[in-house]
Amino acid sequence: MTLRAILSEAMAALRFNRQRSILTMLSLGWGVSCFVILYSYGEGFGFALRSSFQAVGQDLVLVFGGQTSKQAGGERAGHRVRIEYDDVTAIRDSVPMVAAISPEALVRNAMVVRGYRQQNITIRAVESPYGRVRNMTLSDGRWLSPEDDVSRARVAVIGSKAAEKLFGEINPVGEFITIKGTQFQVVGILRTKTQISNYNTPDNQCLFIPYSTASMFRNIKYPENFVWTPANPLFRAQAVKEIRATMGRLHNFSPNDERALEVIVFNEFMKVIDGMSIGLQVLLGLIGALTLAIGGVGLANIMLVSVTQRTREIGVLKSIGATRGAILLQFLFEAMVIVTVGGLFGVLIAWGATAGIGTLPLLGPIFKDETGQGDIHLHISQFAVITSTLVLELIGLIAGLLPALKASRLNPIEALRYE
Repeated sequence: MTLRAILSEAMAALRFNRQRSILTMLSLGWGVSCFVILYSYGEGFGFALRSSFQAVGQDLVLVFGGQTSKQAGGERAGHRVRIEYDDVTAIRDSVPMVAAISPEALVRNAMVVRGYRQQNITIRAVESPYGRVRNMTLSDGRWLSPEDDVSRARVAVIGSKAAEKLFGEINPVGEFITIKGTQFQVVGILRTKTQISNYNTPDNQCLFIPYSTASMFRNIKYPENFVWTPANPLFRAQAVKEIRATMGRLHNFSPNDERALEVIVFNEFMKVIDGMSIGLQVLLGLIGALTLAIGGVGLANIMLVSVTQRTREIGVLKSIGATRGAILLQFLFEAMVIVTVGGLFGVLIAWGATAGIGTLPLLGPIFKDETGQGDIHLHISQFAVITSTLVLELIGLIAGLLPALKASRLNPIEALRYE
């Protein structure tokens, strides 16, 4: 038999058993769509977690003062290391691998008044580079400028939640508020942060004022901490070493004393987030793969039934000269056509489902964020489509091979006698 004749016989067999073939294709298509949708969900979930975690800062490093555990520089072990504003200036001048740095001083539960409304709000006194380090994006207005620090300007950037409490639906930009009896003008409002990681108070609930201006409310010589970001992630570890060395020189402690400074590298927590995301994707992928495997078992069963039902037909084909290879190819081709069409149908179902669903709420409702930044966005994953297609073709090959081998090994005389 020629290849064309083999293909023709296979297609004729599929048309003859149209209902059975279509149902088998649908079951395989369902398996593919489940795999693709579940994997896409896992991918979207991971992206939502990562973006919400990174809202605190793309490559944020926090430094707090600690307590020495080693004797150095004439100082006994156990003395407290208190961060000073001059430390930030020294690091800015002596550590070139630090791209941006800012001190951070807090005024907790400050009474903020706007008209007849008043709220206790945490105020963060920071310098202009803080916006870059902390991923501060505004929905309106501007961020604090270097000129604001120089002039000790009475201006403020307000978090979205704080603005809602003080202004309701009114745009706060350009409006005035009173902080501990001193009038400030709101120059910017933060875009709502879908932020699952923070320290102190969430950004949405804070007010941000120039660092120098905070001298009205507290001693700004001693900030609570400072924040910085490296010029390149590859230089982060070296920058931490140089900062420890600079601080050790200024405060008389050993640069190797890990307890003297508390350095928190937020990117290290991303490994945990990535591990959770990958674990979820693998779990959902396995569930989808199991659905595919069940479809493959169904295909193998259908093909075995087909061989039994067509025993006499196989005997006739062999009696007129069809070889074992030709019979084998015919049944394999039937199986591959079923899985290919079923796979294509499954991808179309998955594409339609992801396009129709679009976004699944996750963190958006919690933070009342309408931008969808912290929600699960479903998109067809190319990796999932390619993987499911390859796995499905492999399943089709394996599921069709056993029945095809059985058909090719039938004795033509016994096959013709079969009823």
